Amino acid sequence: MSDCLDEIANSERKLIIASNRGPVTFEEDENGVLQYQRGSGGLVTALTGLARQLDASWIASAQTEQDSLWDEGDIPLGDDGNTIKVKFLSPEPEAYEGYYNVIANPLLWFLQHSMWDVPRAPVINRATWNAWENGYVAVNQLFADGIVAITRGVSHRSLVMVQDYHLYLVPRFLSRQLRRRERPTITHFVHIPWPGPEYWGILPPTMRQAIVDSLCAVDILGFQTREDSLNFIRTCESYLPSADANFKRGRIWYRNHATHVRDYPISIDVQSLRDMAASHEVAEHRSEIQDEIGDMQLVLRIDRIEPSKNIIRGFQAFEEMLDLYPEHRGKVSFQALLVPSRMDVSEYQEYLDELLAAAGRVNAIHGDSEWEPIRIRTSENYPRAVAALQLYDVLLVNAIADGMNLIAKEGPIVNQRDGVLILSERAGARQQLESGATIISPCDVYATAEALHQALVMPKEARHERASRLRMLIERDDINDWLCRQLDTVSELDL
Repeated sequence: MSDCLDEIANSERKLIIASNRGPVTFEEDENGVLQYQRGSGGLVTALTGLARQLDASWIASAQTEQDSLWDEGDIPLGDDGNTIKVKFLSPEPEAYEGYYNVIANPLLWFLQHSMWDVPRAPVINRATWNAWENGYVAVNQLFADGIVAITRGVSHRSLVMVQDYHLYLVPRFLSRQLRRRERPTITHFVHIPWPGPEYWGILPPTMRQAIVDSLCAVDILGFQTREDSLNFIRTCESYLPSADANFKRGRIWYRNHATHVRDYPISIDVQSLRDMAASHEVAEHRSEIQDEIGDMQLVLRIDRIEPSKNIIRGFQAFEEMLDLYPEHRGKVSFQALLVPSRMDVSEYQEYLDELLAAAGRVNAIHGDSEWEPIRIRTSENYPRAVAALQLYDVLLVNAIADGMNLIAKEGPIVNQRDGVLILSERAGARQQLESGATIISPCDVYATAEALHQALVMPKEARHERASRLRMLIERDDINDWLCRQLDTVSELDL
């Protein structure tokens, strides 16, 4: 990563990262002393790696009472003495509830994953508008105020990196509050899909206009895929009549400002994942899973419990495969490692009930006293997930819509069986991994059943060639490449 940081570091910029969740979470130990737990995942790793090179601050919403009590301060990044300043914002509970659990999730999340059953939902009523004005708008303003306070305290131009759909309104608030010479360079990366303008028509014009207008105050707007970036430009063309949309150059000219729209497919921290896979804890889980499956082949899925992951159709496809190819009965174990997500949102609770019923049906019809076709585990256990990824023969990723899906990238890196990746054409990972995966339409249960069968009987040579290709593609474009491409664009455009 060091090469791509040279010009940014030499500019002596102040780096400000803004995201709903921060890089650490505080809790009290048994003695009442505040202790922090570093967040997992490649995003935290990459951005804290960048923070080692620059004077950096990270601003986020408090997730625990202890986060609020700690408020702000320096967090060590390792043993080399480098730190990052973390500032927690503590909005009123009612405001945060509206911002996060009404507008961000489920309204925007469902919209951007094309998940609303439009004849019935969403119902945007007085409570929704209250959550928008006094929740989403208010919390975004709180973030903007926090960023402004930091930028006004530094002498060099700042680089502000805003993350995801929770903070769509922050860029325009910044542009209103700061004079042009004070204005930082702003990047905004959207981690989830961006649908076409016809789906954004679900939102009332006031909400839609505020979101698109604000994102056109960004200098560099990043998406997971080329399709997402084109959809954004199309959205501007449809709902910002005064905007000049240039598809060829990937640029929006609006309010005398250029927004450069790019796709930066996010990836994983390959080395950290391999270190985890080599750990004793993972080895213990791997031994347990191996004992469970014996000499059966393993079909695996690892997902958060949410409708966009298309878990039920995955079970239905497995059932159809057993009907079409009964020779697999008793010889294949389908393990679903599912992580509870947003269980305080009714749609997610209902989906959990439905997927449990779907799996129960398959087990009741096809299982017996010695064989349980589908086994579900609902917990968050990352070491166990990594162990399962080492052992799959088939990894099923059949999401209806997914910004990227990093499981599709983690699996091929640690798998020890030359497992086959079955990948939805609606997952962002398809853009990079299509040449090494079996691509399916997420709603086509029959085609998914056929893909499962073909994967299970695929010759060893073909499996090996595909698995090797996937590893090469993922190693070439890892999480550091994702970050460097954004920084390179900042330098190339002289922003």
